Order: sequence, then structure tokens, then C-alpha cells
Amino acid sequence: MKIKIKTGNVELNAELNDSETAKKIYEKLPINGKVQRWGNEIYFEIPLHVDLDEEIAKEVVELGDLGFWSDGDCFCIFFGKTPASEENEIRAASKVNVFGKVVKGVTLLKASKDGANILIDNA
Repeated sequence: MKIKIKTGNVELNAELNDSETAKKIYEKLPINGKVQRWGNEIYFEIPLHVDLDEEIAKEVVELGDLGFWSDGDCFCIFFGKTPASEENEIRAASKVNVFGKVVKGVTLLKASKDGANILIDNA
């Protein structure tokens, strides 16, 4: 499953894994939101709840990972260190279901601003 992420002048492609979280998010597309920044993470609430899935849940994620934060029903995009990061790791506030990854260019999101529109749609 492939999606596109658009905010401001940035458009990125991402690939979703085969998890139930990915499938449920894909079924909800298109999703519109407002960017919220937490260090080098964008997150925004979406109209979906998915429980934490220990098979794919991680607190320390990789550059470009897409995560679903069950505690806040939020779609998360990780493009660098967050306030919770230690040394060079990328750490979420708490475990997220990792359900996909941005193919390339994720660091372009560093230009994104709080409150900007963001659209997740089919690629």
C-alpha cells in the first residue's frame, strides 16, 4: 500500500506495511489534519482508534517511520530527534504502532510549521 503526504510545498511518498494498523489507516484515506510539531516529529489526530499492537509497537523508531500513537489517536511522522531522544536515537513520547515508512526526503518536513494543513492520501 502506497500513500502520499502533502504539507506546504512538500510532497512525500510512503509505503505501508501489512499490519492491521496500516490497513485501518489506509481505509480512512484521505485524511486531513493540522501539523503539530514535537521536535522533529509531526503528529496530528485522526478519526480512528487502534489499540497498541505489541508486534509492531516501538518507542525508539527509525528515520522516516510512520507511527500510530494509540494514547492520542495520532498519525506520527518521525524525521529526526524528539525531546525524548537520547544521543542519536529517535524516540516517540511512548510506544507507537510502526505501520510504514517515508520512501525518501523525510527531512524536508523540518520546514513544516505548527498549524499547517497536512493531507494523507492514496499515492
